[in-house]
Amino acid sequence: MARSNEEVEALLREYADLLLITGGDAFRARAYEKAARSIGGHPTDVSGLDVKGLREIPNVGKSIAEKVVEYLRTGHVPAVEQARSKIPAGVRELTAIPALGPKKAMLLYEELDIASVEQLATAIEEHRLRDLKGFGPKSEENILHGIGLLRAAGGRVPLDDAMDVADDIVAALSRVPGCERVAYAGSLRRMRETVGDVDILVAAAESAAFMDAFTALPYTAEIIAHGEKKTSIRTTKGLQVDLRVLPLDSWGAGLLYFTGSKAHNIRVRAIAVRHGLKLSEYGLFETKSGKKIASRSEEDVYARLGMDWIPPTMREDRGEVKAALEGQLPTLVSESELRGDLHTHTDLTDGLEPLENMIATAERRGYAYYAVTDHAPKLYMQQMTKEKILAQRERLRAMDRGRGRRDMRLLHGVELNIDADGEVDWPDDFLEGFDLCVASVHTQFGQDRDTMTRRFLRACENPHVNIIGHPTTRILGKRPGVDADLDAVFAACARTGTALEINAHPNRLDLSDENILRAKEHGVVFAIDSDAHSTLDLANPRYGVGMAQRAWLTTDDVINTWPLTRLRRFLRKGSGHSRDV
Repeated sequence: MARSNEEVEALLREYADLLLITGGDAFRARAYEKAARSIGGHPTDVSGLDVKGLREIPNVGKSIAEKVVEYLRTGHVPAVEQARSKIPAGVRELTAIPALGPKKAMLLYEELDIASVEQLATAIEEHRLRDLKGFGPKSEENILHGIGLLRAAGGRVPLDDAMDVADDIVAALSRVPGCERVAYAGSLRRMRETVGDVDILVAAAESAAFMDAFTALPYTAEIIAHGEKKTSIRTTKGLQVDLRVLPLDSWGAGLLYFTGSKAHNIRVRAIAVRHGLKLSEYGLFETKSGKKIASRSEEDVYARLGMDWIPPTMREDRGEVKAALEGQLPTLVSESELRGDLHTHTDLTDGLEPLENMIATAERRGYAYYAVTDHAPKLYMQQMTKEKILAQRERLRAMDRGRGRRDMRLLHGVELNIDADGEVDWPDDFLEGFDLCVASVHTQFGQDRDTMTRRFLRACENPHVNIIGHPTTRILGKRPGVDADLDAVFAACARTGTALEINAHPNRLDLSDENILRAKEHGVVFAIDSDAHSTLDLANPRYGVGMAQRAWLTTDDVINTWPLTRLRRFLRKGSGHSRDV
């Protein structure tokens, strides 16, 4: 569950927001934001550190370290509580809206007495914002869109937050005596990008011990229902978790039923009906006699219906049932088949950890190759220079030369910025020295459709751009994707031999599974990358693989499952069709 690091990160981010809302020093607020990122990404638990130990973490100074120690010791920080007392709760609520910053939220409260999302939506409908300094018709449009995003998210949480909860509960319940099987199901097992609630299944002869252990978990904030077959709790983070205990003999049918999706289950039940059978969470039964004929495993149930077992990530009624009946299901890419990571950062720019730490952690993941791709200079806050990146290259090359033939190979890359006109940071002659170039949009997200499309097309046509990073630029629940003709972009990628990234950071998951499916139809290949800014982030590919599986991708579609020799041929852009290298 939530480590102390995550709690401290949330506290420091809140304090940074409070400083901005109250008109405090922006530099000071930025210092707290940077400290929050560093502590959140720190690989070990900070709860046992004193002030001296905390100050060894990058961006954590004496004052911040003292506040962290105080919080960990008492659960309170007077400075934060004092800042909270100055701000109406509604203003904090407004800052959750994408496109509305802390200062503007406070201005709306002071000038128009707006202290809720509903009041703000009404004010926009009445065009009351456009007379305020810093607002206008375009601002109203953007904020209204942000309100829509906030409402659409509802009570759904990011995939990684739900996974952390589920992994922890599965581990805890597996230790209860009598546990035969335990797993999570639902949209989490299908790896949807956000999750409404978590379903946990246990196979056991008796349920009482599991229900008691479940409700006694330390992060249980509320017991919603407590029964013999089903118990529901709400965690301290507001996530509902449902536990069901099944007999072992019903495990497969129950897991299939509670994994969903609803549309997939309806399709499978229709197949059962055509066979004179009835399918429920308890098993597959003959309709006339009521005899149970399959239930113990999902494989048994699917097989009795004449189908191959369907991976959970495919169960969205997108043709997977027909493919399973015809024996035409693809062999989906798996996380263990990833041979490397092609988009990562270090503390040379906005990463949190040094080159050596990132490489050592990547090596423990068993990779055959690993690319360092720090930001290029036009992302101005990163302060990159030619001299800095060339020095990094020399360090990386020296480290690589010292490695054995079977060791992980090190690639030197860069994440370029796609300018408003599609240009990138450095000229061709300088870019030739990199092993690979990722190019991403980081600014001017509001360009019109035609301009944004031309911007991407020009980047694809650059002979040194190998991968388009986080292609739509979305941040889940906070920033929508840019407006571009994605089919034109996908076609350009296929034509020019440019891969599209499946950015596995759980706040992005960009491309989405729907867009991956569209891009695949154009013949595009993909890179599943962590976009790691810390060693903890190097575990992100788990989520990117989930998106890839939802889009039916195989290893032939994913360039960082390829051997290094094949990958290098692909990176020599223009040397042949992307799938034939």
